[in-house]
Amino acid sequence: MALSIATNTSAATAHRYLKTNDMEASRSLAKLSSGSRIVRASDDAASLAVGTKLKADVAVLKQAQVNASQGQSVLQVADGALQQVSDILIRMKALSTQAVSGSLSDTERGYLDGEFTQLEAQLDDIATQTKFNGSPLLDGTYTTSFAVGTNATNDVITVGIGLDVTAATLVTANSVDTLANAQAAATDIDTAIDSVLSTRSTLGAQMSRFDFVSANLATSVENIDAARSTLMDVDVAAEMANYSSKQVVMQASVAMLAQANQMPQALLRLLS
Repeated sequence: MALSIATNTSAATAHRYLKTNDMEASRSLAKLSSGSRIVRASDDAASLAVGTKLKADVAVLKQAQVNASQGQSVLQVADGALQQVSDILIRMKALSTQAVSGSLSDTERGYLDGEFTQLEAQLDDIATQTKFNGSPLLDGTYTTSFAVGTNATNDVITVGIGLDVTAATLVTANSVDTLANAQAAATDIDTAIDSVLSTRSTLGAQMSRFDFVSANLATSVENIDAARSTLMDVDVAAEMANYSSKQVVMQASVAMLAQANQMPQALLRLLS
């Protein structure tokens, strides 16, 4: 190659390599700064696609954990109220049994009936006041679904509470003021207690299911996030070594460009 002062080919070549090395060092620095192995789609398009899907799955599963927790809360609120209903029914059963005693007159039974009536009113209050996010839980109409997975159509748990704890529905015999009424009330209360126990058993089974769902979701989030990290997160040690290497090469390129820029000056000496 001929030596020329008009065109410094060596400097142009050194400059090209300097730009390339600077670009590589900048990419490495961007990865270290962001903590991501894939800063641009061109870094690894396939891993970017898979990693983004996994990131979306993790976000969905974390929300599913919240949903499962809310479902568990609904069941706990309902079960706590049903515990009170059960205690009230037990007391009402005791009153009706006491009223069946032949040693009592209707006057004494009237005293017992006063408490019996108040307990019925409390059942109505529980049915009205037991709510979750404004929705009554114990009026026999509550039903809702909770998404607990990545498929919002199939990965759902439906919670339905079909028990109405209002006194008129739960205990149709509503007084113990006479011997006959007390006997009828005792029979009705036995049936009501069985209904409450059956409903609590169902709620307990659903709470157990939500417990296992929450545990499974936590495991899934951990494993999927680890898989996403393998694809997307930068290996800091390896990338730092790569960055240091690029820095050394770039410094060498700068030095060589400086040397190449001196070549025309050396050629000018031939003209003097």
